Amino acid sequence: MRAMKFLGMMSSLALCVACGSGSDNYDATGTFEATEVTVSAEAAGRLLFLDVEEGSQLTAGAEVGIIDTVQLALKKLQLEASMKSVQSQRPDLNKQVAATKQQIATAEREKRRIENLLKAGAANQKQLDDIHSEIAVLRKQLTAQTSSLQNNVQSLTDQGTSVAVQVAQVADQLAKCHITSPINGTVLARYAEAGELASVGKPLFKIADVEQMYLRAYITSAQLAEVKLGDKVTVFADYGDEIRKEYAGVITWISSRSEFTPKTIQTKDERANLVYAIKVLVQNDGGLKIGMYGGMNLQK
Repeated sequence: MRAMKFLGMMSSLALCVACGSGSDNYDATGTFEATEVTVSAEAAGRLLFLDVEEGSQLTAGAEVGIIDTVQLALKKLQLEASMKSVQSQRPDLNKQVAATKQQIATAEREKRRIENLLKAGAANQKQLDDIHSEIAVLRKQLTAQTSSLQNNVQSLTDQGTSVAVQVAQVADQLAKCHITSPINGTVLARYAEAGELASVGKPLFKIADVEQMYLRAYITSAQLAEVKLGDKVTVFADYGDEIRKEYAGVITWISSRSEFTPKTIQTKDERANLVYAIKVLVQNDGGLKIGMYGGMNLQK
């Protein structure tokens, strides 16, 4: 019983004070951050409602607000009516030229009749020449009529396409009146209230993915040779009073440029003036907060 009690005390101690104490045990230090997105209005108008509160959880694509859409909806109805009007003006090419084609067919039959009469000596050459001239004129009329109708159809098609593009533009504007969450995350701040006038680009709220956190740490040039993308490291969240919690992390980014050591950062080599920023991905169990101080140790 004493042995079990002793092991329980040692486990609790290891959870609260991981791997000793003090920043000297860290290979690099920094602060935790998350992927933050500031959602801004994409349309202008009165904000009818905005259903977000600081700390609320949102899923990607969830609608959380809407900007007044009345004028855009009316404009879309007007454009759709214009499109129907354009479509109703489209001529039926076959019906429009049907009469001329019938005249040509009739003239062709008359020509064959005259040719037969001419062979029998019952008609003269002038009659045949006249019917040939009539057929030629009718064919030219058909060609001109067809060309004119095709141009008219093409013009109406272009008008319809133009109106369809305008309808699509208004539909896109209507969609942008519906405010949605771009990512799964937690609302960090709310910047607008229902009833306010929104303008394009006006911030509405800020959301962050806090399930995956990043420790932005800084390493010296001497340590740079020891790390590479994809390396697994041990990350510690520092709660103060020597209380730390351990997490598994993966290096996802290494800066290609050096910078002067930030004042709030301690390095393993205090003589180092220039450091390189790195990002370490950590799965958050709810204990990590944005801006929290932390450190990491390279796994050797």
